[in-house]
Amino acid sequence: MDTSSRPYGAHLVGSVNLPTREDVFRKTCALLPNRLCRIPDGETGDRNFFVFFQREVFTANPVVLRQWDADYNSLPANPITPDEVVRVVEGLLTLHTGYDDCALESYATFCQLKVEGVIPARTRFQVSLPTPANVMCMIADPFQAALEPVYEEALLRALQRIQTEIPKDDLAIQWDTAAEFAALEGAYWPHFAPYFDPLKEGVIERLLRLGNAVVEGVEMGFHLCYGDIGHRHFVEPKDMGLLVEIATSILEGVKRPVTWFHMPVPKGRTDNAYFAPLEKLELGKTELYLGLVHAGDEEGTKKRIKAAQNVVQDFGVATECGLGRTPPEDFESIMQISTAVSSACF
Repeated sequence: MDTSSRPYGAHLVGSVNLPTREDVFRKTCALLPNRLCRIPDGETGDRNFFVFFQREVFTANPVVLRQWDADYNSLPANPITPDEVVRVVEGLLTLHTGYDDCALESYATFCQLKVEGVIPARTRFQVSLPTPANVMCMIADPFQAALEPVYEEALLRALQRIQTEIPKDDLAIQWDTAAEFAALEGAYWPHFAPYFDPLKEGVIERLLRLGNAVVEGVEMGFHLCYGDIGHRHFVEPKDMGLLVEIATSILEGVKRPVTWFHMPVPKGRTDNAYFAPLEKLELGKTELYLGLVHAGDEEGTKKRIKAAQNVVQDFGVATECGLGRTPPEDFESIMQISTAVSSACF
């Protein structure tokens, strides 16, 4: 691949299937030399399955949690009156998401590795946070609408602490948006039916509120996601139309700069039609990362890059979603391909 035609840099969505945060920092920096403008801690340990560990936030009040059978089919919630819902939610203990604790512990390791020269001086520490709608997937239907603002308040408390204790010029915040696309596509997966109306307007309103909570000086991006259970989407996007529509609404409505967007590209989409909606996306200084790197498929990745470049010239590469459950052999392949098809971002 001609060096001049390579996309700029690579983006790690969040989770990485390695034992510790130090392993993530060391290995990804070595395998993606000068490709990472920002780097996450890999969401190691019990965080590797996206938001599932957030069930622990509600263990003092298990009645609010969704229940599943052995095959993870959602079970019907027990009957409950609206008044009882209010009583339960108002009686909740103060929620603590733990995202701030994890971020600050990882940042200490990040700083030490910067001092050692393992992490490049210009690379920022990335904290990936879920939108509350993703966590509400684990909440029983009767409680979702009442509990969402309570959880959002807890999440924003964690964000505030992160922004207070990590220097702004060393920090990047990413909002992970997945359940919203399931609802907008009518897939209602996983176990998520819209609990607010109108749907699209409600999604945008929530994303803008979260975006505006990130202070100036901190980089901010959005991971626009179509899901990754068993390495499959909840529905295959017909093209990038909905992704572009939501990104445009964010750019038009948020009161601070958006540093980047990440968008998925299915393995089979090497056609111009998939990327065509990107022509309408006016990014300005906002970076775009396309999740078109697939394990064991360097030639296919190059074809997807070429198809994207027929529509948009400036973008970086990524995988479709996180790597928290990616087998080791696929991880090595993804790192090799990402480096081979991209150029340094600094």
